[in-house]
Amino acid sequence: MKNHKHKSIHGLPQPGSALGNRFAYITLLLAAFGLMLLGKADVGVMERARAHVTDGVAPILDFISRPVASFDRLVEEALALNEVRDENARLKIEIQYLMEWQSAARKLSAENSQLKSLLNFAPGTEPGFVTGRVIADTGGAFVHSIVVNAGKREKVSKGQAVITNDGLVGRVHGVGSRSARVLLITDLNSRIPVVIESTRTRAILAGDNTERPRLIHLPPGAAPNLGDRIVTSGHGGSFPPGIPVGIITQLSDGGVPVKPYVQRDRLEYVRIVDYDLQGILDANSAAEGVGVFK
Repeated sequence: MKNHKHKSIHGLPQPGSALGNRFAYITLLLAAFGLMLLGKADVGVMERARAHVTDGVAPILDFISRPVASFDRLVEEALALNEVRDENARLKIEIQYLMEWQSAARKLSAENSQLKSLLNFAPGTEPGFVTGRVIADTGGAFVHSIVVNAGKREKVSKGQAVITNDGLVGRVHGVGSRSARVLLITDLNSRIPVVIESTRTRAILAGDNTERPRLIHLPPGAAPNLGDRIVTSGHGGSFPPGIPVGIITQLSDGGVPVKPYVQRDRLEYVRIVDYDLQGILDANSAAEGVGVFK
């Protein structure tokens, strides 16, 4: 009974504490009113006081802001780490994929060597080449050609193939002492014997002064597909077989457009290769639009 009465007494609000709270509230109101009057009476004093207060609070604010900045950096590092982890996983998959290709390439290379030995195959000499820099692009509405800074001094001669790591660029059309003009595969006068790599279907890649030369003279019943790779066939004695040329990107009745692997607007250095091939057509035949060379 005594304990119950004791709890009920302590549960009631105390008159002394309520009076103290009211007195503190009134005091704060009066202080705020006084500061307002002081600010109106002397603005300079308030500005100085505000500056002192700001100076005093600045270290505290700086101390508080450091954990926030550290947390932001931590979040950024965590996100970067997550991206690195994803990239690492992707690279591991690519490495595994490349290792499989490497294993397949080694197997094919060993098989190729065995077959050559069985056929008593005599490999030809490695072709010589000269690397030249593109110094001019003379392309326009009527001609697609470039000029490179390699000529007769470097043993460049007319008819040699011009390539990059991506594929076929064209052939040497004219040679000077210090320079050579290269006829691109997109030029109207360019005719290149090619095959569709997947089906070994023969055709002629004919330039038409656009960025998409076309396959012509396809055999009846030929059915090229989008994405088919086009490579040189080696026929006609103009280019060796197997040089990548482009990819089929469209099918139409007026010819099959081919997107070249080599982008003309990004040509900087080219390789002029001497395959020791002379071709089978003379300049007059090429001028009539039925040959490979001029």
